[in-house]
Amino acid sequence: MSLLSAKRNGLTNLPQNGIVIWIFGLSGSGKTTISTLLKEKLEEEGFYTVSLDGDILREGINKHLGFSEADRTENIRRAAEIAKLMLKNNLITICSFITPLEENRLLAAEIIGEGYFEVFLDCPLSICKERDVKGLYKNAGLNLIKNFTGISAKFEPAVKADLVIKTYTENPDQSMDRVFSQIISKISSHS
Repeated sequence: MSLLSAKRNGLTNLPQNGIVIWIFGLSGSGKTTISTLLKEKLEEEGFYTVSLDGDILREGINKHLGFSEADRTENIRRAAEIAKLMLKNNLITICSFITPLEENRLLAAEIIGEGYFEVFLDCPLSICKERDVKGLYKNAGLNLIKNFTGISAKFEPAVKADLVIKTYTENPDQSMDRVFSQIISKISSHS
């Protein structure tokens, strides 16, 4: 089915099963990199995907939200509601958000419901600090960023993620392949 045909008939007719892949971890753990690689792989395989990235949503729909616990919860709630809409339209939605608290992950799972697949990128804070591509840890250490996850705001590791990936022991392609191999049977419409 062509995308034009899918649009004419409604996205629910896409030749795939929708899913929300919620990738979370500390800043620098590899969320955006792995999400981008996964999206590329899925599209190469003929799947229709959408990416929701925490940094991008904070530039638009969530730009007025800060980093208090209440604002972080609202950020996740909005992202989960958007992902739920995508899921209802049979799209594969890759979400990459720090999602520091278990209660926020439970909220996302509750909103999205069946079709929620949680991936924890387990990477030690020391390695995330070394990676510090955006200079965020440096600025947080200088008190230029308040409520920074892992420094002045808490981060709770996964309690019941569907998949845990230690991104400090493998390269991004290997990590992406692990996610892909876990979801392929769930998204293939002929399974």
